Amino acid sequence: MSSTEGREWADALVGRIKDRTARVGVIGLGYVGLSLAVEFAKADLQVTGIEIDSEKVTRLRAGESYVQDVKPYEVKGLIADGKLIVVEDYSLLKELDTVSICVPTPLSKTKDPDISYIAAATREIVRYLHPGQLIVLESTTYPGTTEEVILPELQHTGLKVGGEFFLAFSPERIDPGNVQYRTHNTPKIIGGVTPQCARVAKALYETAVECVVSVSSARTAEMVKLLENTFRAVNIGLVNEVALMCDRLKIDVWEVIEAAATKPFGFMPFYPGPGLGGHCIPVDPYYLAWKLKTLDYKARFIELAAEINTSMPWYVVAKVVDALNEERKSVNGSNILLLGVTYKRNTSDLRESPALDIMKILQRKGATVSFYDAYVADLGSLDGAPHVPLTKEVVQSADCVIITTDHDAVDYDWVASEAQLILDTRNVMKHLQPGRGKIIKL
Repeated sequence: MSSTEGREWADALVGRIKDRTARVGVIGLGYVGLSLAVEFAKADLQVTGIEIDSEKVTRLRAGESYVQDVKPYEVKGLIADGKLIVVEDYSLLKELDTVSICVPTPLSKTKDPDISYIAAATREIVRYLHPGQLIVLESTTYPGTTEEVILPELQHTGLKVGGEFFLAFSPERIDPGNVQYRTHNTPKIIGGVTPQCARVAKALYETAVECVVSVSSARTAEMVKLLENTFRAVNIGLVNEVALMCDRLKIDVWEVIEAAATKPFGFMPFYPGPGLGGHCIPVDPYYLAWKLKTLDYKARFIELAAEINTSMPWYVVAKVVDALNEERKSVNGSNILLLGVTYKRNTSDLRESPALDIMKILQRKGATVSFYDAYVADLGSLDGAPHVPLTKEVVQSADCVIITTDHDAVDYDWVASEAQLILDTRNVMKHLQPGRGKIIKL
């Protein structure tokens, strides 16, 4: 195929994207995929969302939303207007001009990348790939996945990348609960397998995102995503270790950080906590470290940060054990109340939440654990721990209250006045005085 013919397919698709006649598809309607599908539909594109979870499909068709940052009225309105169609059938891929892959990429038990969902989606795309179609991977993965895993499968169809079909990587940057930065106003990175791939992908995302930034390759775009979250993981690992040091030195780590943050240059504040949560920050560095192992390189910085961060739930439990011991109590048989179990304040996201690890460790030590979290009030229990109301009786009867997630909806002043013992892992009680009991910081 000549370069002229390749440009013709690209020009035709860019034209349909710009005049809003392109048919856009999104595979996987989770936090990332549903947000993206809604933004494309709001940009006046015809969007087909493909989701294999029948319960999610049913809820979306009923105008419901299970993603905090996507409002039910948005889903209901877009479906009613015919801008958003939700299906379980992959055969509709043959009718689509663009397909964005937004499927999960978890870690295996051995902390190796699990790209089985990407592979499964790719197999379905191969069945229906046609000339002039754009495929974009958004799922977080290791550098090289787009070109080494997806591209060979697509090329088995006999179609030529950059000429007859287009392939790119564009990392998701969803920050659950962030009211300032959403999909439409968070800059989007695009890395195409070829320049024509990048051009077509950029045209697509410019319809729904205010700022689209092109990089030289899909591999570079994959690395951008991993750098962003490895940067956070490593710096959180550093400040968590500083917290451990300050504990030994009898220094308030929160005061140290606040004072250091007054420096107007050369310092960016990060804060300690009970561990890392969410899909990205605890997971992405392992993808990078795994890839480097295949190249006989040990990512020492990343592995050390991960070791510190994953140990924080154990440190929290150790603080609880010591605090109870000072009260002449054993953790075995004690009533422990966790305030907040989601991984992040003011969100309903439980993925990789360190609170769940703390809960399990305490239970193994014989504690009776319960929790309160308004953002997951529909859950009756978690791992055998009941969801309880935040009442005077519940707080007063707890031998220790652990603030694991600092949701704004909780009246911490009231909690401080009622609790026997509080372990504050988020520094929300820095200006509060204990009432009946004692407050301990991380």
